[in-house]
Amino acid sequence: MNGKEELKQLKNLIYIYENILNEINEGVQVINNEGNTIIYNQKKMQLESMQLEDVLNKNLLEIFSFKDRKDSRLLQALEKGAITKNAKQTYFTNKGKEITTINNTYPIQKDGETIAAVEIASDITKLERLKENVLKTGNVRYTFESIIGESRAIKEVIENSKRATRTSSSVLIIGETGTGKELFSQSIHHGSDRSKKPFISQNCAALPDNLIESLLFGTKKGAFTGAIDHPGLLEQAEGGTILLDEINSLNPSLQAKLLRAIQEKSIRRVGDTKDKEIDVRIIATINEDPIDAIANNRLRKDLYYRLSVVSLVIPPLRERREDIPLLAQKFIEKYNYLFHLNVRKISDAVYHLFLEYDWPGNIRELEHAIEGAMNLITVETEISYNHLPYHFLTKSKQIDIPTSSSRGYSSKLEDLTLKLKDQMEEAEADYIKRVLENNRNNITHTANILGISRQSLQYRLRKYKIKESF
Repeated sequence: MNGKEELKQLKNLIYIYENILNEINEGVQVINNEGNTIIYNQKKMQLESMQLEDVLNKNLLEIFSFKDRKDSRLLQALEKGAITKNAKQTYFTNKGKEITTINNTYPIQKDGETIAAVEIASDITKLERLKENVLKTGNVRYTFESIIGESRAIKEVIENSKRATRTSSSVLIIGETGTGKELFSQSIHHGSDRSKKPFISQNCAALPDNLIESLLFGTKKGAFTGAIDHPGLLEQAEGGTILLDEINSLNPSLQAKLLRAIQEKSIRRVGDTKDKEIDVRIIATINEDPIDAIANNRLRKDLYYRLSVVSLVIPPLRERREDIPLLAQKFIEKYNYLFHLNVRKISDAVYHLFLEYDWPGNIRELEHAIEGAMNLITVETEISYNHLPYHFLTKSKQIDIPTSSSRGYSSKLEDLTLKLKDQMEEAEADYIKRVLENNRNNITHTANILGISRQSLQYRLRKYKIKESF
């Protein structure tokens, strides 16, 4: 074998090693005996939000900072020959990003001399954040302080809700999906004398009639095959509050049974012959006009009158637009914490769009829009138009939106309606290009981020002739 063939084989071998390193799901970094990075794989780049040129051939301590030099496992391996297995390490990049990993670190020696050190890292940054969040919020309850808004409409509802904490009268909360009805329910409970007793919530639309009856009222042993003595939610909420969400989803016979329980302050378990007294406050919610629900036989009139001793109408987001900036900022802070990002605000274009949009899904839709946008962010500090979910954009009725010039397709949603297929394909191609570039043309990693198979991505690359540009 001549020298040219040996060189070719060596290059092929290096190419194979590089591909293997970039395909594995752990971050790999190697420093030489001078402390400079000589290997830095794709997963490590994603983990630390760095590019290869930011780190390669640069000294470790120029790019990463530790509380103490001894906290760097790589340097300990290089300088002292220390081997570390499954050890947690927290450090910062020179861009201020905090990273937490579980590492296996060890020296690479040749002829008794340490020539390099390697670190294999698994990212647990988000896990640590989520763990902290659970520990911090495990006992957190929604209170009136949790309700975000300075608009007159929301302040009036808050004031009326606070008055409702003084009694144990039934409450009917009326509001569209996503307006925060459960938040108000919990706030009323936790502001009342019942706050130290249970708060139990049940969505009446979540279960079939035969299950919801036994769940609410409990069962008597022998009532049906496999039945045991078991208290229902109304018993379990004794002394406290039960929230019956989407009360209009209960069938008429169950509504009649619930009405009797409220009137008599007692329940009868399924299969039992005896009544049991209960002391429970009932809060019910409905996501439509109660008059329409009564007219269409989805809500009994007598139950409506019994529940609506106190009626609260939560305004939809389109009627309290001045609260959108406050809500958006609150959700940005929430997902900064959960996703370990540093987003500070929404762009002017997004702000303009948010104020004009009708928000059929209300606050829940706003939160999902922010969460979806922040899933596309890596190091940016501002949510821009091109971060927003496409399904959100296509539902918008706005005509002219100032957008980032990074998008080549029309910034008029009127055009999106007229030429939807062309606009969506152009948007899809543009996004695939950017993700592919960000992943240094690695097909596997790009497909993983996009949530599609390699074959599906390759089909799109051919369809949009994207690879021709690389």
